[in-house]
Amino acid sequence: MLYQTNPTAIAIFASFVLGVIALSFYLGRKGQSAKGYFAAHGQIHWFVNGIAFAGDYLSAASFLGICGMIAFNGFDGFLYSIGFLAGWVVALFVIAEPIKSLGKFTFADALDSRFHSPAIKLSVAISTLVVSIFYLIPQMVGAGDLITPLLGLPHSWGVIMVGVVVTLIVVTAGMVSTTWVQFIKGSLLVFFCCILTVLILNRGFTVNIVSLEPQVHTRRPDGTVLIDGIVQSKDHDLRPVGTISSLPGGKKSTGPLRPLEFLGVLEDSTVITWTAKKRIDENGTHTTYSPVERKGSELLQPGGAFKGLTTGRLVDKLDFVSLMLALFCGTASLPHILIRYYTVKDQASARKSTVVGIAAIGFFYVLTLYLGLGAMTSGSLDPTSSNMAAPLLAKSFNETLFAIISAIAFTTVLGTVSGLIMAGSGAVAHDLLESFFQIPMNDHQKVLAGKASAVVLGVVAMALGILFRNFNVSFLVGWAFNIAASANLPALVMLLFWKRTTKQGISAAVIVGMVSSLGWILLSADTFEKVYGWSRDASLVPFSQPGLVTIPLGFLVLVAVSLATPRHVESQK
Repeated sequence: MLYQTNPTAIAIFASFVLGVIALSFYLGRKGQSAKGYFAAHGQIHWFVNGIAFAGDYLSAASFLGICGMIAFNGFDGFLYSIGFLAGWVVALFVIAEPIKSLGKFTFADALDSRFHSPAIKLSVAISTLVVSIFYLIPQMVGAGDLITPLLGLPHSWGVIMVGVVVTLIVVTAGMVSTTWVQFIKGSLLVFFCCILTVLILNRGFTVNIVSLEPQVHTRRPDGTVLIDGIVQSKDHDLRPVGTISSLPGGKKSTGPLRPLEFLGVLEDSTVITWTAKKRIDENGTHTTYSPVERKGSELLQPGGAFKGLTTGRLVDKLDFVSLMLALFCGTASLPHILIRYYTVKDQASARKSTVVGIAAIGFFYVLTLYLGLGAMTSGSLDPTSSNMAAPLLAKSFNETLFAIISAIAFTTVLGTVSGLIMAGSGAVAHDLLESFFQIPMNDHQKVLAGKASAVVLGVVAMALGILFRNFNVSFLVGWAFNIAASANLPALVMLLFWKRTTKQGISAAVIVGMVSSLGWILLSADTFEKVYGWSRDASLVPFSQPGLVTIPLGFLVLVAVSLATPRHVESQK
């Protein structure tokens, strides 16, 4: 069986989680003031902040989602890594130092620094909440996927568990605790993924033909699960898949391989991958998983998942370009990334922490290529869940490594979710309640409002994590990047580099970018098929990724509205 609870694994996992909670309570005394709670007093060391950037950014999408996409689709999954990393160029050269000088607690502070406009506070706070919620969904889905095999609990229990733990982290110590959780989990994630990559290279490839009969997974309307017609107590007991069927020169195994040699051997090999075909009738949902033999050279070329690279259709090409544009522009627009610049003391520290973050993130993304390809050929893939590729790869070596990797993946979710909830709670307490609604609050009351907002956001995140349980987490993160880039980037870039920008232009750009990108996503073929269960042909937009249209639209709206409205004195300082 792929999944079986193990006392050692549970003990290791519990020690990680309890350690994180204990750290949060220990650091709680440092987050009593508003500046301490929302910005860690601006006293985080630039190196710690840089690794925390990596811990914040290397979310469930980066670890679970990208590894799974590479394991199931080949090189195309790695294109997400390239897009995610490239976005840090914008953060380093455009955003890092100015955002530190403009803000205090939140992203809205930066955009409103010259205008003191309630409309900007309102629009940016709403945008922050929308982006944070959309980014929270894949993190919670990833948490649920991890808990099922590790503890033998249902997916919903995993979602609830991470929601409760993260809420404790945020409520106890705010940004101080969040920063150190992200620092620790970022360091552990890179270190153990490096170890896992070394083990993959040392193991090399082995021909291992397992059963190639199709497997049928049926979920009846009453919730009963059948696999090949036999009633199951769990969802995930299909036979493990993913293996090498032939190696170059007729070899049965390769022995240890060097990094480039690993890729060269795989290119000349034949790999058995699996496809899924779903059918729905009155007896339930039937998914048939079937083996497909593919050349390694084909898997190492783009086009396996992104059809825009191979079909030649203009619409498919636009969809791919739109996604890459959103990934490139979205990084510098994510609220939970931007607020981290307020935790260091000056602009130089902001720049240096960004450089450290880029180095750690870039090294990790190189590792994801080997992790994904190692999982693809490990014989340990779960055909029902691409999100479990990396943990099951670790399990193919030993249970202890599986427990460690799963625990690190769980803390990965904790770190990212805590950052997102911090961004959302700051938007509610600082931007909406204090700045927009003009509710007078002292330092203590503002912190309490932030903590109460964190609890509400935690509950919302749990509900959405359960609702979207069957999605690949990297796919879901693409939505958040599209909305962030469309709503936030035009306003931020134009505020920094165009003196004619007005408060009306900023508010309009944020609202139009957010509404247009969100509306496009809800009307897209991907959403029609994967959320509503409708036909892709019923979609009302030409391609699924909105960034190619909605990001330029945000810039155009800002320019047009700014030119049509008078400049304020504050914008000329």
